[in-house]
Amino acid sequence: MKHRSVIVAAIFGVAALGLVIVFAMSPAGGNKDVRSPILGKVAPALTGQNLHGGTVDLDSFKGEWVLVNFFATWCPPCVLEHPELVRLSKDDGGQLQVVSVGFQDSTAKVKEFFADNGGSWPVITGDSGQIGLEYGVKALPESFLVGPNGRVIAKFEGGITAKQVTDYITKAEAEAGADTSSSKSSQEPGS
Repeated sequence: MKHRSVIVAAIFGVAALGLVIVFAMSPAGGNKDVRSPILGKVAPALTGQNLHGGTVDLDSFKGEWVLVNFFATWCPPCVLEHPELVRLSKDDGGQLQVVSVGFQDSTAKVKEFFADNGGSWPVITGDSGQIGLEYGVKALPESFLVGPNGRVIAKFEGGITAKQVTDYITKAEAEAGADTSSSKSSQEPGS
């Protein structure tokens, strides 16, 4: 009996250690000051099958802000982040489209996850490994903010909040407005 208790305790200890390693390997939540070779460039092509058998194509969202989110149902930080994505998709005032990519996950599990946890935005499932490579995904969750011009303007490693994303968009739009007005003033005669 005592030997059995030691085995059970060892199993729980190994499981707890595994969780600690998973969380330790996951990057700090919402870090937007992350280097990526695709920052400032046109977002890599993003097309695939959605949860209902239709097609999702990033190009169909040109002119809108898009948050491309890589996640998995088996990823604890992704599960924690999901309510923020739901909030973001509902409270964005129409300024942002979320597109998720189920990474190394089955369509059935992703469908069940969205049915249980909410979210009505496009989700690409199936063979998403190539998409992850093109975006340079290193760990989950990772998100890429694509501007209305189709360029990647931010990469977020780890879980994000709705406020972080909307604040970033507000700041980027203010900077773009300042750039536009300063370039106009420098072109005015007599400047």
